Amino acid sequence: MRREETEHLTRPIWKLERSQYFHEPDEDPSWQAFLARDWARVLAVFESERADARAEAEKYARQGSGLRRLRIVERPVSEYLLWETQWFKILAEEGTSIQVLDAEQVRDLERNGSLPEVVVDEHALYHVRYDEQWKACGARRIDDPDIVQQAVDEIGALWERAEPFLPYFAREIAPLLPVP
Repeated sequence: MRREETEHLTRPIWKLERSQYFHEPDEDPSWQAFLARDWARVLAVFESERADARAEAEKYARQGSGLRRLRIVERPVSEYLLWETQWFKILAEEGTSIQVLDAEQVRDLERNGSLPEVVVDEHALYHVRYDEQWKACGARRIDDPDIVQQAVDEIGALWERAEPFLPYFAREIAPLLPVP
Protein backbone atom coordinates (compact mmCIF):
# COMPACT_ATOMS: atom_id res chain seq x y z
CA MET A 1 0.00 0.00 0.00
CA ARG A 2 1.45 3.34 -1.03
CA ARG A 3 1.72 6.16 1.54
CA GLU A 4 -0.68 8.40 -0.40
CA GLU A 5 -3.32 5.66 -0.18
CA THR A 6 -3.25 5.81 3.62
CA GLU A 7 -3.72 9.58 3.85
CA HIS A 8 -7.52 9.47 3.51
CA LEU A 9 -8.34 6.58 5.81
CA THR A 10 -10.54 7.03 8.84
CA ARG A 11 -10.65 3.46 10.16
CA PRO A 12 -7.85 1.16 11.31
CA ILE A 13 -5.45 -0.47 8.91
CA TRP A 14 -4.91 -4.11 9.88
CA LYS A 15 -1.66 -5.92 9.16
CA LEU A 16 -1.48 -9.66 9.77
CA GLU A 17 2.09 -10.98 9.81
CA ARG A 18 2.51 -14.75 9.91
CA SER A 19 5.83 -15.70 8.31
CA GLN A 20 8.72 -16.23 10.67
CA TYR A 21 11.26 -14.96 8.16
CA PHE A 22 11.38 -12.33 5.44
CA HIS A 23 14.23 -11.02 3.36
CA GLU A 24 14.37 -7.28 3.91
CA PRO A 25 15.66 -4.78 1.33
CA ASP A 26 19.42 -5.07 0.93
CA GLU A 27 19.84 -1.32 1.31
CA ASP A 28 18.28 -1.34 4.80
CA PRO A 29 21.11 -0.54 7.27
CA SER A 30 19.47 -2.38 10.15
CA TRP A 31 19.10 -5.47 7.95
CA GLN A 32 22.76 -5.28 6.98
CA ALA A 33 23.68 -4.98 10.67
CA PHE A 34 21.50 -8.02 11.43
CA LEU A 35 23.16 -10.07 8.69
CA ALA A 36 26.55 -9.09 10.18
CA ARG A 37 25.24 -10.07 13.64
CA ASP A 38 26.07 -6.56 14.86
CA TRP A 39 23.28 -6.15 17.41
CA ALA A 40 24.64 -2.85 18.76
CA ARG A 41 24.36 -1.35 15.28
CA VAL A 42 20.87 -2.87 14.78
CA LEU A 43 19.71 -1.10 17.94
CA ALA A 44 21.42 2.16 16.97
CA VAL A 45 19.80 2.20 13.53
CA PHE A 46 16.36 1.47 14.96
CA GLU A 47 16.81 4.13 17.62
CA SER A 48 17.77 6.66 14.92
CA GLU A 49 14.39 5.96 13.26
CA ARG A 50 12.34 6.54 16.44
CA ALA A 51 11.20 10.04 15.43
CA ASP A 52 9.88 8.67 12.12
CA ALA A 53 7.96 5.96 13.98
CA ARG A 54 6.42 8.58 16.28
CA ALA A 55 5.51 10.85 13.35
CA GLU A 56 3.74 8.01 11.53
CA ALA A 57 1.75 7.01 14.61
CA GLU A 58 0.78 10.63 15.19
CA LYS A 59 -0.30 11.03 11.55
CA TYR A 60 -2.62 8.04 11.81
CA ALA A 61 -4.02 9.34 15.12
CA ARG A 62 -4.74 12.78 13.63
CA GLN A 63 -6.72 11.30 10.77
CA GLY A 64 -8.68 9.01 13.11
CA SER A 65 -7.08 5.88 11.70
CA GLY A 66 -4.21 3.77 12.96
CA LEU A 67 -2.11 0.79 12.09
CA ARG A 68 -2.86 -2.38 14.01
CA ARG A 69 -0.19 -5.02 13.55
CA LEU A 70 -0.99 -8.57 14.58
CA ARG A 71 2.19 -10.65 14.76
CA ILE A 72 1.92 -14.43 14.88
CA VAL A 73 4.98 -15.95 16.59
CA GLU A 74 6.25 -19.54 16.39
CA ARG A 75 8.33 -21.16 19.08
CA PRO A 76 11.27 -21.27 19.18
CA VAL A 77 11.47 -17.64 18.11
CA SER A 78 13.43 -17.22 14.87
CA GLU A 79 16.49 -15.00 14.63
CA TYR A 80 14.57 -12.90 12.14
CA LEU A 81 11.88 -12.23 14.73
CA LEU A 82 14.49 -11.32 17.32
CA TRP A 83 15.63 -8.65 14.86
CA GLU A 84 12.13 -7.53 13.82
CA THR A 85 10.84 -7.27 17.38
CA GLN A 86 13.55 -4.76 18.15
CA TRP A 87 11.85 -2.47 15.63
CA PHE A 88 8.39 -3.38 16.91
CA LYS A 89 9.49 -2.30 20.38
CA ILE A 90 10.28 1.18 19.03
CA LEU A 91 6.99 1.26 17.09
CA ALA A 92 4.96 0.24 20.14
CA GLU A 93 6.72 2.71 22.40
CA GLU A 94 5.91 5.46 19.89
CA GLY A 95 2.21 4.67 19.57
CA THR A 96 1.71 1.92 16.99
CA SER A 97 -0.75 -0.74 18.16
CA ILE A 98 0.89 -4.16 18.03
CA GLN A 99 -0.46 -7.40 19.44
CA VAL A 100 1.13 -10.86 19.49
CA LEU A 101 -0.50 -14.23 19.16
CA ASP A 102 1.25 -17.54 19.65
CA ALA A 103 1.09 -19.68 16.50
CA GLU A 104 -0.57 -22.47 18.48
CA GLN A 105 -3.60 -20.20 18.85
CA VAL A 106 -4.18 -20.11 15.08
CA ARG A 107 -3.51 -23.76 14.23
CA ASP A 108 -7.24 -24.43 13.87
CA LEU A 109 -7.32 -21.81 11.08
CA GLU A 110 -4.33 -23.31 9.27
CA ARG A 111 -5.56 -26.74 8.24
CA ASN A 112 -4.85 -25.89 4.60
CA GLY A 113 -1.70 -23.83 5.12
CA SER A 114 -0.42 -20.85 7.04
CA LEU A 115 -2.47 -17.70 7.36
CA PRO A 116 -1.64 -15.24 4.57
CA GLU A 117 0.32 -12.04 4.93
CA VAL A 118 -2.30 -9.34 4.48
CA VAL A 119 -2.91 -5.63 4.91
CA VAL A 120 -6.54 -4.53 5.10
CA ASP A 121 -7.85 -0.99 5.10
CA GLU A 122 -11.41 0.30 4.83
CA HIS A 123 -11.35 0.01 1.03
CA ALA A 124 -9.28 -3.03 0.10
CA LEU A 125 -7.43 -6.13 1.17
CA TYR A 126 -3.84 -6.52 -0.01
CA HIS A 127 -2.57 -10.09 -0.12
CA VAL A 128 1.18 -9.51 0.02
CA ARG A 129 3.26 -11.67 -2.29
CA TYR A 130 6.82 -12.84 -1.78
CA ASP A 131 9.38 -14.46 -4.01
CA GLU A 132 11.22 -17.70 -3.20
CA GLN A 133 13.62 -15.82 -0.87
CA TRP A 134 10.73 -14.12 0.98
CA LYS A 135 11.41 -10.71 -0.52
CA ALA A 136 8.21 -8.70 -0.98
CA CYS A 137 7.34 -8.60 -4.67
CA GLY A 138 3.93 -6.97 -4.81
CA ALA A 139 0.41 -7.54 -3.60
CA ARG A 140 -2.89 -8.71 -4.96
CA ARG A 141 -5.56 -6.09 -4.28
CA ILE A 142 -9.09 -7.25 -3.49
CA ASP A 143 -11.77 -4.55 -3.51
CA ASP A 144 -14.86 -6.66 -2.77
CA PRO A 145 -16.44 -4.95 0.29
CA ASP A 146 -17.76 -8.24 1.68
CA ILE A 147 -14.32 -9.86 1.56
CA VAL A 148 -12.71 -6.76 3.06
CA GLN A 149 -15.23 -6.72 5.93
CA GLN A 150 -14.84 -10.46 6.54
CA ALA A 151 -11.06 -10.03 6.77
CA VAL A 152 -11.44 -7.10 9.18
CA ASP A 153 -13.81 -9.16 11.34
CA GLU A 154 -11.55 -12.22 11.37
CA ILE A 155 -8.35 -10.30 12.10
CA GLY A 156 -10.23 -8.28 14.72
CA ALA A 157 -11.32 -11.50 16.45
CA LEU A 158 -7.71 -12.70 16.52
CA TRP A 159 -6.66 -9.27 17.83
CA GLU A 160 -9.03 -9.67 20.77
CA ARG A 161 -7.31 -12.95 21.72
CA ALA A 162 -3.81 -11.52 21.32
CA GLU A 163 -1.48 -9.95 23.87
CA PRO A 164 -0.16 -6.38 23.77
CA PHE A 165 3.35 -6.32 22.34
CA LEU A 166 5.40 -4.59 25.05
CA PRO A 167 4.58 -7.01 27.91
CA TYR A 168 5.11 -9.92 25.51
CA PHE A 169 8.47 -8.49 24.44
CA ALA A 170 9.65 -8.05 28.05
CA ARG A 171 8.65 -11.58 29.02
CA GLU A 172 9.38 -13.65 25.88
CA ILE A 173 11.84 -11.77 23.65
CA ALA A 174 14.14 -9.72 25.88
CA PRO A 175 15.61 -12.80 27.62
CA LEU A 176 16.53 -14.28 24.20
CA LEU A 177 18.37 -11.27 22.84
CA PRO A 178 22.11 -11.30 22.39
CA VAL A 179 23.93 -8.77 24.51
CA PRO A 180 25.27 -6.09 22.13
